[in-house]
Amino acid sequence: MSTAAANAPDAAVRAARVTGVSKTFGATRALRDVHLDVAEGEVHALVGRNGAGKSTLVSILTGLQAPDTGTVELGGVPAPPLADREAWRQRVACVYQRLTVIDELSVAENLFVNRQAVDGGRMISWKRLQDKAAELLAEWQLDIDPATTARDLTIEQKQYVEIARALSFGARFVILDEPTARLDGTGVQRLFERVRALRSQGVTFLYISHHLQEIFELCESVTVFRDAQFVRSGRVDELSRTTLVEAMTGEKAAVRSDPRPPGPDRRATGGLQLDGLAGTAYDGIDLAVRPGEIVGLAGGGGSGKFEIAEAVCGLQTPRAGTITIDGNWLRPGSVPRAHRAGVGFVPKDRHQEGLVDGLTIGDNATMSVPHRLGSHGWVSPKRQAAYARGLIKRLDIVPANPDQAAGELSGGNQQKVVAARAIADDPKVLVLMAPTAGVDVRSKESLLATAVDATERGAAVLIVTDDLEDLRYCHRVSVVFRGRQVAQFEDQWDDRDIVAAMEGVELSDD
Repeated sequence: MSTAAANAPDAAVRAARVTGVSKTFGATRALRDVHLDVAEGEVHALVGRNGAGKSTLVSILTGLQAPDTGTVELGGVPAPPLADREAWRQRVACVYQRLTVIDELSVAENLFVNRQAVDGGRMISWKRLQDKAAELLAEWQLDIDPATTARDLTIEQKQYVEIARALSFGARFVILDEPTARLDGTGVQRLFERVRALRSQGVTFLYISHHLQEIFELCESVTVFRDAQFVRSGRVDELSRTTLVEAMTGEKAAVRSDPRPPGPDRRATGGLQLDGLAGTAYDGIDLAVRPGEIVGLAGGGGSGKFEIAEAVCGLQTPRAGTITIDGNWLRPGSVPRAHRAGVGFVPKDRHQEGLVDGLTIGDNATMSVPHRLGSHGWVSPKRQAAYARGLIKRLDIVPANPDQAAGELSGGNQQKVVAARAIADDPKVLVLMAPTAGVDVRSKESLLATAVDATERGAAVLIVTDDLEDLRYCHRVSVVFRGRQVAQFEDQWDDRDIVAAMEGVELSDD
């Protein structure tokens, strides 16, 4: 157990207090009567699965959203009006996983962006700006040259710059959102040392992470959200790993229901084979998916799961290892080459990599199969429309009109259009990355049914996700943590064991 928990601060003084907060976006209840108490001078963890409401709470704590009901206090006083941005900056700051440091500016300019005239005048003294930045960095014991261009900093150093910038406004309550997602093991430990040092100087942290091992190593207290609701709070040294995982999942060793198709023929050969695959975010990956089989590749943020999948699809080039499709070596680094080899895929971000908003449903769905729609480079509109209607029916896309603009569809139906393109050429290997992220329950069922349908057509299916519901469709699950395979699950498993492996937690240690 972490020694950090031995010095918990006086809980009577609150850096942040959230009482009975609810938030609704349309028909979605993002938060339901949640509570949070963060004592001054502690590192307090906020944990929960995707969709638990953590991001919505952060937006409320930082003044980006107003709660529908409930109250927020910072430093013992009510939160300021949303429009008073200066007051918010003086009370709270968030260092997001997607950093806001501007690469083209120096460290000093980033620290005082829009405040470069540090003496309060209208003219900028670059020497005074450098001196002021050096003073700020020295005050918080951050060993970074203020003259360095931000582009030349490591991810770890950029995080420190963001923390220092927040502290320069006067905030002493800092939210760290998945701060280790892009750090290696050494970087994680250095970050922990810096957080502990800042805590000893009076800074309070709300620490959000999918890695439960980090919670036990760094934090004094923890709050658990599940399904947009508060579940429990407590001291870390009074909770076991098993108890925390059960609070996040809402179950005790419950065996999942089984929506899977019949398993593959054990004698089947071919499909997808990865041997010793290594890249910038993963190493030593060995994985086989047979025809007619659905295999899950699970992991939290920064696990490397998406990078592995993107190597299979041609979106990334691994530095070592081999990929074979039906026994044939696949030369990596090319999406068209992967497609010709029989790989279809749904990317992790439909907006950036999947859907062309300005095209129709039919154009999007059939983009990968012009060779099926005509000859000699010509596409028959009649054949395209008929082919698109077949895909629309298979995916239950609404509206069932191939001429409808894809950008006008709901999120779930947009994802179905991307999935339709992935299966349009009857792939030998189907890779689904976060296939149900941000979609409604009915769309989830349709999208996952696509995986089942593909296996019945002889495909090998790889589902890459951290969503436990997606994994219910899998025959096997391989879990990666910080780029390495750490667990394999066959046939039957408990959700809590999957979550524990994804978080790097050994439940048997309790």
